[in-house]
Amino acid sequence: MKNRRLEERIFNALMLASTFIVVGSLLVVIGVVIVKGAPALSLSMITKTSSGGFYLGGAGGILNAIVGSLYLISASISLAFVIGLPVALYLNEYAARSKLADFIRLCLDVLYGVPSIVYGAFAFTLMLILGARASLLWGIITITLLIIPIMIRGIDEVIRTVPSKLREASYSLGATRFQTAFNVIIRQILPGIVTTVLLALGRGIGDAASVLLTAGYSDSIPTSLNSPVATLPLAIFFQLSTPYPEAQQRAYASAIILLGIIVTLSLSARFCTSRFSKFMIR
Repeated sequence: MKNRRLEERIFNALMLASTFIVVGSLLVVIGVVIVKGAPALSLSMITKTSSGGFYLGGAGGILNAIVGSLYLISASISLAFVIGLPVALYLNEYAARSKLADFIRLCLDVLYGVPSIVYGAFAFTLMLILGARASLLWGIITITLLIIPIMIRGIDEVIRTVPSKLREASYSLGATRFQTAFNVIIRQILPGIVTTVLLALGRGIGDAASVLLTAGYSDSIPTSLNSPVATLPLAIFFQLSTPYPEAQQRAYASAIILLGIIVTLSLSARFCTSRFSKFMIR
């Protein structure tokens, strides 16, 4: 009895220590970014595009990078969702418990762990073969390839939590497999879909390596899919690479803006999740 209590106390202490390490690391990272970037954060930085001397400490802002990141991630998330949702439904409703479904899941798990720079190199190779140039379109393609495994596997795992009795009830009322998938299953997993989209969004909007060679960079806001586009991760990377303290300080300010966008989107997703939870059958 005493050994069990001692063991329980040890594991409780380990869990608390792990929690403090994770939360503490997060607070340290956020604190360092805010302390170093807050002095350089200004309204003009958010409302103006960068000029030629911006990365040398000159005037200007990162509006082009903010808008470019939003263009890139919104199109990529939409495209990945349109592709990922039908695939996840197929794995569970049409190919459930088959060797093909297991093989597809294995491939997706492997793709999930592939470094983002590999996706960038792959897309860059396709660009060279097709004679294309870095642009918003190729940035969207690259980010879509990066987050599709996350989207499919996330939705796949959520669908697998749906009770089998819910499907049986739908079939007993005369619904087809297609109607059950799109009218019953999707409504049941809406909160999980929002969470999956949030995970994919966080991976895509904060990645610089994958779009380094495919999206290009521009001091202006893109006007078409064939225009090069600036992103916040690349803006942070380029500013930190300069030897000028003013530009490096602006890099941390850019990181604050990126964190603000992610937090805003996360809170919006949590709000949607709470609203969609009413559709769930518990």
